[in-house]
Amino acid sequence: MVEPAMKSHMIVSPVSETRPVRLTLIGISIFVLVLFLIMPLIAVFAQALGLGIGPALATFRDPDAIAAIKLTLLVAAIAVPCNLVFGVAAAWAIAKFRFRGRALLISLIDLPFSVSPVVAGLVYVLLLGPFTPIGAWFLEDFSVRIIFAVPGVILATIFVTFPFIARELIPLMQDQGTGDEEAALSLGASGWQTFWRVTLPNVKWALLYGVLLCNARAMGEFGAVAVISGKLRGETVTMPLQIELYYQEFRALAQVAAFSLAAVLAGLALVTLAVKTWLEWRYAHQLAATRNGH
Repeated sequence: MVEPAMKSHMIVSPVSETRPVRLTLIGISIFVLVLFLIMPLIAVFAQALGLGIGPALATFRDPDAIAAIKLTLLVAAIAVPCNLVFGVAAAWAIAKFRFRGRALLISLIDLPFSVSPVVAGLVYVLLLGPFTPIGAWFLEDFSVRIIFAVPGVILATIFVTFPFIARELIPLMQDQGTGDEEAALSLGASGWQTFWRVTLPNVKWALLYGVLLCNARAMGEFGAVAVISGKLRGETVTMPLQIELYYQEFRALAQVAAFSLAAVLAGLALVTLAVKTWLEWRYAHQLAATRNGH
């Protein structure tokens, strides 16, 4: 028999739900994920291989598909580093400094999450179109066309993806505070040395996670790019847009091509998820130490 004094020292589980309730909640979660995530992914790969592996592979010999893949990789290769620099700078400023307008800056960083990508694309068209003062200036003085050209696609992608890295870093850097940096500075380290040897190692996993998410969104962005690109085949069409163009042709081979490109995007998303999961498993102890501020 357990004594009353011992009862007060017994560990009480924070979970009070009964086993049937737990199993029901787990079952609902698995059912929804299978219905809305796993089954659509399987359908994409099944449709891509519907006519066999030959037609699916033939998609990647189509000049339009090749151009779309190259442009998608180019846009991601530019947008992600830009957002990397912006995300670190914004997170550093918000987490380390106290200044007037700080709350407004945080709200502005979240703006792409709340604004429709289509609206963002329209804003860029109104601001940088060839008949606007800024767009005409770039076109006449530098022979650079922004809207309905690659620069516009890159700008739109940067806009819709710039919260991803900053939003991963800000909570972590706020939680860690400035103690480590102050200790390094008191020992004689320069500001640059403090950043490379103290701040960056403390946030490296959150930074990597943000880069993965940013890259996935950059390659999959559709709305803003559709508005600002003009959908010029072989010039301003990224993989998501090329999938739509194929799908609207209503030909069997075009349908296979659409799902083949969609399978590539889905595969990239799965690779991103696999890398994230592997990193969390491989460096679980370091992640826990970082979150605890050690």
